[in-house]
Amino acid sequence: MKKKKTDFGAQFWSGTRKHTALGLLETFFQFNDLAEVKENLSTMVQYSVQKNARIREDSAEIFHLYQSLRSLVRACRLIGKKAEKGSFKAISETHVPRTMTGFLSAEEYRDPVRVFRSAFKACSPEEYDEFLSAMVYFSLGDQRCEEERKIVIPYLRLMKMLDAAWLIVERASAQKATGK
Repeated sequence: MKKKKTDFGAQFWSGTRKHTALGLLETFFQFNDLAEVKENLSTMVQYSVQKNARIREDSAEIFHLYQSLRSLVRACRLIGKKAEKGSFKAISETHVPRTMTGFLSAEEYRDPVRVFRSAFKACSPEEYDEFLSAMVYFSLGDQRCEEERKIVIPYLRLMKMLDAAWLIVERASAQKATGK
């Protein structure tokens, strides 16, 4: 059966319009380093809530990050939906190293798709889009986001999604390398 490719709005940053959900995650991590993305995301959130403070990064880099994170959220949503239907099976891990879980709990480390399902129960895809737009707007401008609570939950969930997406990509590439 041929894999269905979806338009996640990734043409601007990845060079191609259609991806599979897992393929988009792989492409995301080819273009972006996990630690750097998390650091930039934290910096953007920090500048979003400070008054009269503007992020020093190049606005083109911020926009590139915004576009790629938006596509990542869409791919995570699709993976979560497919997992609920049973058409996506991520490789689970039984051993949980103490230093490698990042924002994830032991259960989430074992089953990273669980992060996607819970993330979209907490916030809708539109709320993630609003969060990303507000974060870019307020971090590049002199204004401050007055409703900090509106950005905290999506921020924490997005950090978990990044860790879970990275785990899924790493496990899929390890599986390809071993030929299983």
